[in-house]
Amino acid sequence: MTHGTSLTVEVQMPGSIPDGFPRPAPYDVNFAELLTHAAEYGGQRTAMVLRERNVSFASLGARAASLMLALQCAGVELEDRVAVLLRRADDAAAAFFAALGAGAIGINVNEAYRSRQIEHILNDAGVKVLLTSGDVLELLPRQPETSAKIIDVSTVEPNGAPFQPRPRSPEDVAQIVYTSGSTGQPKGVLVSHANLWAGARIVARYLGVRESDRIASLLPFSFVYGFNQLVLALYAGSTLVVERSAFMNDAVATLRREHVTMLAAVPPLWMQLLSVAAFREAPIESLRVMTNAGGRLPPAIVKELRHAQPQAELFLMYGLTEVFRSTFLSPSEVDAHPDSMGRAIPESVVYVVDDDGHLCGPGEVGELAHGGPTVAYGYLNDPGTTEKVFRRNPFLTPGERGPERIVFSGDLVKFDDQGRLYYVGRRDRQFKTLGYRVSPDEIADVLYASGQVREAIVVGEPDPQRGSRIVACVVLKEGGSMERLRQFCGAELPRYMQPARYESLEALPRNVSGKHDVLALNAWLAGHNKTLA
Repeated sequence: MTHGTSLTVEVQMPGSIPDGFPRPAPYDVNFAELLTHAAEYGGQRTAMVLRERNVSFASLGARAASLMLALQCAGVELEDRVAVLLRRADDAAAAFFAALGAGAIGINVNEAYRSRQIEHILNDAGVKVLLTSGDVLELLPRQPETSAKIIDVSTVEPNGAPFQPRPRSPEDVAQIVYTSGSTGQPKGVLVSHANLWAGARIVARYLGVRESDRIASLLPFSFVYGFNQLVLALYAGSTLVVERSAFMNDAVATLRREHVTMLAAVPPLWMQLLSVAAFREAPIESLRVMTNAGGRLPPAIVKELRHAQPQAELFLMYGLTEVFRSTFLSPSEVDAHPDSMGRAIPESVVYVVDDDGHLCGPGEVGELAHGGPTVAYGYLNDPGTTEKVFRRNPFLTPGERGPERIVFSGDLVKFDDQGRLYYVGRRDRQFKTLGYRVSPDEIADVLYASGQVREAIVVGEPDPQRGSRIVACVVLKEGGSMERLRQFCGAELPRYMQPARYESLEALPRNVSGKHDVLALNAWLAGHNKTLA
């Protein structure tokens, strides 16, 4: 790897998947054809395993056809916005593809949202129809105020029609994905049909997803990573095993009972799974692939996972809503480089850019920028931020083939002489203390390495002497000791990186996507400004 080059690599992917389910093609049609294809070839095979019943590919397609007709009867036309707010996974999946099938733009709304967040999305996107159900609305403290027509999917009867999506161009917007809102009100990201096809094709191939796989669905479809598990299952003709229990003992029991082969989780969820002895101390023999995204997994947790489930390959992945997936580390490199986020996904390129707009060399810290077929169009109703984040690619030389647009992630990274990338931290989360710029993630790595904590978040508080005061908020492991944690950090961290304050909590706050909620934690700390420990 030489100074001033892009970071891309030819990834060896399976030439064919060892199952008979044919892959959807071509990719220049409505993404709803993914379900049409799965229903045709999957037939009566099980598409989803739910707690109360199993759902076949054919019945999932039939349900989408009924809901698509209901949307058309409600006056939904091309490019109208249709929101989906449902708890039942089969209805949520069918409703989203029904929206695309009708030629509309689909929006998966997180069922954990309250009325204020729901109203923001419905109004911001100009939603014409909300597909929901009475049981979901009854759980809200108040009914959302909206001009959108509300259709209760439980009242939609089967009609026996085949699922035949309306033709769409790959350049048409298919989906508006709302960010989790951890930095304010959720922002809508415009995703095309081509983006969705590319994400399905690329990820299914480098993970080697098989028709025989049983893919766990622990995350809601409103979360991009959770939606991807559904997409992978439909793409490969695999079975999706839905388990949304908040109790990890139940989740682990389901993984074992249903012979799950692929498991995706975000870092806080992995930490919860590792707290369950049945997962930590007894390998799930059927499990062959584990994937992490939605946040960096500390090296100490990577090692714990590899020890707990040594039979499973672990893919460490990095992405952002604006491009879905950006990099991954091959399982063959995980043990030697547990702190790496890997290299660019196939068909894509990654740049590391310094503050002056120049490409960085090995070991130099810069902002990650991504180009490729998964790059979204921009932000809904926000041309200023779109122009700032989605930019013309300035690194293409005359005559060079490559992505014309790239996305600046806001994440600081560096790469080694083999092109492996390493996460440094969020540009907006780094802070200065005692004259030094520090990354909270680097300090958190040491907290995990102590062996005393199950979860940790490091934040900075304003301090007139230091600039920022380092606060470590932790959930101790069973038998963990705050005193041993302090001693470990005192030995392993330079003085300017040592936390000035430790908070031992029973749990750390999470947002609706299951990620650690730094804003909520900062608000809590502001309200509990104790004397330094």
